[in-house]
Amino acid sequence: MAEQRTSRRTQNEDEPVLDNGERNSGGEDAETRSRTSSRSRDVGLTAAEAAQRGLRQMAELTGKEAEGVTGVEPAEDGWIVGVEVVEDRRIPSSSDILATYETEFDMAGELLSYRRVRRYARGRGDSSEDT
Repeated sequence: MAEQRTSRRTQNEDEPVLDNGERNSGGEDAETRSRTSSRSRDVGLTAAEAAQRGLRQMAELTGKEAEGVTGVEPAEDGWIVGVEVVEDRRIPSSSDILATYETEFDMAGELLSYRRVRRYARGRGDSSEDT
């Protein structure tokens, strides 16, 4: 015999109540409702979204080409994103001047601050930080 789930109705509502006392609207079980509600509460910015916003914001703010993301790290209430920008195009491109900017976003994706933390010639990268 198949186990039957009993439902009872309250006087004022037509919505069935499950054996455990929870209302069952639209055929969803409690676990599905719980997953859905926790997803809707979790509206914060992901690391990948923060990185994309960092690239886009630096290009807009500086008017320069953003080369790529150099790092993403969580901050107290958001993300810190490092973005590499071409400050000065030169010929040959191996002599371009690049800069690393640090951007800070809140969990809603709003830019809070940005600053240039380093400027260097392409190809001189990490080995010449002290010059």
